[in-house]
Amino acid sequence: MRGLLRAAVFAFVLAGIVLIRYGWEPASAAVQPQADRKPAPQFTLRDASGKETKLSDLRGKAVLLNFWATWCGPCKLEIPWFIEFQRKYRDQGLAVLGVSMDDDGWKVVTPYVQKIGMNYTVLLGNEDVAKLYGGVEGLPTTFLIDRTGKIAAMHTGIVSKNAYEEEILQLLKK
Repeated sequence: MRGLLRAAVFAFVLAGIVLIRYGWEPASAAVQPQADRKPAPQFTLRDASGKETKLSDLRGKAVLLNFWATWCGPCKLEIPWFIEFQRKYRDQGLAVLGVSMDDDGWKVVTPYVQKIGMNYTVLLGNEDVAKLYGGVEGLPTTFLIDRTGKIAAMHTGIVSKNAYEEEILQLLKK
């Protein structure tokens, strides 16, 4: 009986650590009211072909801005969701942007993007852009930006697919 109790306590503590570490939270708590939102910092980054992408060019769209890396396990879990969201909601005004924070740059990012079949814009990030967004201390870090260019939600760590989808739908409604 004691062994079962210890196992239950261990499982409960471990679940709590995972929830705290990976930011598993309901979407309704994450999306800020319109009045509390701050403007998303503007940036210009290049894709693999050298084409510039400016965040300001996406004004009028809801943007899922994801800072990630090819070596990041939780990032690898989320990317297929983002591929699906881009396909499913692009025509309703969603734009997914992936900002790779890989130190080895396009040398590792391009093969990964091709292998996974990422159907959204992937850019190579840098320290300056990371600082604009609060330092991006952990990966993945994802910002949901409303159609007016304001940050509606932010997550560090993995969040459930359903939570992201609920947030996206909230932003697409307005």
